[in-house]
Amino acid sequence: MTFKKPLIYILAILAMLFWGFSFILTSVVFRYYSPVTTVFLRLFISSVILFAGIWLFGKMEKVKKGDLKLFLISALFNPFFYFIGESYGLKLTSTTITSVIIATIPLFTPVAAYFVLGEKMGRLNIFGLVVSFFGLMVMLMNNDFSFNASPLGILFLFFAVFSAIVYMVYLKKLSHRYSAYFIIAFQNLLGALYFLPFFLFFDFQGFIAVKPDFTLIASLLSLAIFCSSLAYVFFTISTREIGIGRTNVFANLIPVFTAIFSFLILSEIFSLHKILGILIVVFGLYLSQVKLKDLKA
Repeated sequence: MTFKKPLIYILAILAMLFWGFSFILTSVVFRYYSPVTTVFLRLFISSVILFAGIWLFGKMEKVKKGDLKLFLISALFNPFFYFIGESYGLKLTSTTITSVIIATIPLFTPVAAYFVLGEKMGRLNIFGLVVSFFGLMVMLMNNDFSFNASPLGILFLFFAVFSAIVYMVYLKKLSHRYSAYFIIAFQNLLGALYFLPFFLFFDFQGFIAVKPDFTLIASLLSLAIFCSSLAYVFFTISTREIGIGRTNVFANLIPVFTAIFSFLILSEIFSLHKILGILIVVFGLYLSQVKLKDLKA
């Protein structure tokens, strides 16, 4: 099925909108459940939805014996390690800081590709990396150079970034053998299974003690349906139609959407240096993903 370019761009923007809003929804669910319970339920519901769609359209695939190890390792890094880093990082910092650091994944991916896969990096891309890192420092530090966010939370978030980058290396090997829909569904299921023992042993009593209300149910279902299912489907369509490089440019919108939602819904306060830091990071992300010939065109 082919899509017209305006529709592709709309799908890409919607994916970033859903991911930008996911940090707000996760913060809401954290008022009821721990990070482990939140992620387990999100992944489980998402995998059920995705597999139901795959079965409905007759797109079920069989995992080859030699590829099972690749799936297990890739799912260990993302969603398991990734969501541990993102969830606890979000709990210890803020939605805006979390979204900005997570948005640097496309920034650092070429670095990993350079060392692991031998892919070249342009000078402009390296400059963009430096600019974005400077923007992060502007965001995260006070005037006296002390952190205005939990250092442990920041470490958790960069652990999530690292996990996502390792995951992408394994994903590249799987993406040529299976459909993106099946990969996402199977890895979300494996991720839920990884979280299951921790949920049962540490969080189950707390889970059954909570009486779900409309806010909790709506937030959890929105995370599973929009952020862990539709967003990935829209992102996959966009990367297939216009390429991963162009699609990743839209990732610059994630911290912008999160900042807007944080201000409107969570009443998060923005200082001048935080706004400046966000703008610098977004500009650096843009530079990291363009080529000199694109600027001259």
